[in-house]
Amino acid sequence: MAQVLQMTLANSAGKTMTLNVANPKASLTEAEVNAAMQTIVDQGIFSREGLLFNVKKSAKIVERNVTDFELNA
Repeated sequence: MAQVLQMTLANSAGKTMTLNVANPKASLTEAEVNAAMQTIVDQGIFSREGLLFNVKKSAKIVERNVTDFELNA
């Protein structure tokens, strides 16, 4: 099962962006995610059209089942 940590941030115009982190560690805690997102906000790492993404909106781990098929050439 594939897992992705999705962290969504917003700017003052209400636009959102989602950061996807593949295969987050199994012992990841809510506090660690909050701290990471707060660091992103505090450092002003991401912006668009001059507006910083400075509001933590949501965070979640998404799991999905992937089945690969072998294709004949």
